[in-house]
Amino acid sequence: MLVLGWWTLQAQPVTVTGSISLVREGRGAAQTQDNSSAVVSLKPVGGAAPQAQRGPVRPRYQMLQHHKHFEPHLLAIPVGTMVEFPNLDPFFHNVFSMFDGNRFDLGLYESGKSHTVTFSKPGISYIFCNIHPEMSAVVVVLDTPYFAVSDRAGEFSIANVASGTYLLSVWHERGRPQRPDQLPREVAISPDTASFGVIRLVDSGQLSIPHKNKYGHDYESPAPPMVYK
Repeated sequence: MLVLGWWTLQAQPVTVTGSISLVREGRGAAQTQDNSSAVVSLKPVGGAAPQAQRGPVRPRYQMLQHHKHFEPHLLAIPVGTMVEFPNLDPFFHNVFSMFDGNRFDLGLYESGKSHTVTFSKPGISYIFCNIHPEMSAVVVVLDTPYFAVSDRAGEFSIANVASGTYLLSVWHERGRPQRPDQLPREVAISPDTASFGVIRLVDSGQLSIPHKNKYGHDYESPAPPMVYK
């Protein structure tokens, strides 16, 4: 008996696996030692993505401000997720994102305080501090529950993927496909086709994008470095 509808495809959920390989260009090209922080996502083709089924309580996401860094540097989250930005440093921060993605400005707030942002639309949000130009981070917001972030070895896995056709996308802050037509691309997922093998990306070597402060001006000269004990 043939039953139509994406929900019928959940009878054979699979765990999709693969690995990311970052390769430097030029003479003496070689694989990098750190292949982490690639966001791999699968979006069902031909309809809206089903809602994530992760239990009654959604994960709590935080991006800490600590030692003049955002921790973690990268967050991958489902659209509609709230992220907390606690200030753990003994001085003020001003978190903002005025580029593509979700635009916001949390204003100036002191040590021990925290503000939250709901990321209501998919896209890439580059996060900065209006006081400390060396601080940067990225929030990748996805409109599908099927995604994973690669570890240092490049390995990733996406659990409970229903059999069907998906659009495979890979985002990395400094990596790009070896050819423009490689990604994104359509893939068929089934118990027999649940591994992508090695996905190779070219490592540009540039981690952070040049930016100005939230007013569009250059940052002032940095203050003397703080010594942590």
